[in-house]
Amino acid sequence: MTDRKKKRFIAGATCPQCKAVDTLMLFIENNVEKVECVQCGHHMAQPEQQVAKASRAAEQVIGVFKPE
Repeated sequence: MTDRKKKRFIAGATCPQCKAVDTLMLFIENNVEKVECVQCGHHMAQPEQQVAKASRAAEQVIGVFKPE
């Protein structure tokens, strides 16, 4: 079973395959961002290396927890 989150449509986006407008939906599956065209089924996924780099760039350490 996959961990699939809520789908959101990307307003104004054009499918690179069928060129339809407003048919791309964005969702997160197993911690990977994916985009799929509901018109033709074309799908794209963000490579894991890009996901890790994007999530680490915005991280900030607030404190370090040291259990006793």
